[in-house]
Amino acid sequence: MGDRTGQHTRPADGGLDPEAVGRLRLVVARLHRQMAQASGSQDLTFAQLSALARIEQHGPIRLGELAAREGVSAPSMTRTITPLAAAGLIGKEPDPDDGRSFLVATTATGRRSLVRIRKERSALLSQRMERLSAEQREVLYAAIPVLELLVDESVPGGGR
Repeated sequence: MGDRTGQHTRPADGGLDPEAVGRLRLVVARLHRQMAQASGSQDLTFAQLSALARIEQHGPIRLGELAAREGVSAPSMTRTITPLAAAGLIGKEPDPDDGRSFLVATTATGRRSLVRIRKERSALLSQRMERLSAEQREVLYAAIPVLELLVDESVPGGGR
């Protein structure tokens, strides 16, 4: 089916190759784990880091909207952001449109943490990419839009 050189034989019917799907899943998971370890962000869970980045991107934001954007329930999001608030990475402020609600926003400490984590993860990825030939880097660059389609849940039919 495939090997580490990038050679891959597609199924005769043009469908998905379970072996290739498994390899892609494994390589994405391993690369993510290695970047997380390189950034020293083990003190933040995946959910916490995702919420922090989403708050930075869309904040100040209501808890319910944040939960919806992250695809979790509001109580689950409350459990996720409580340690972020305790660590001073996010702050809460009254919602000017609804006195019963509050907005969350990243603090300066939270923004500095995100900048550091992104910088450290990008450094690891850059080091790994430097090991590739120019042709391999071009293949990787060409794959970026396709990989982006995999994470874009708004694309019907997976971008086909």
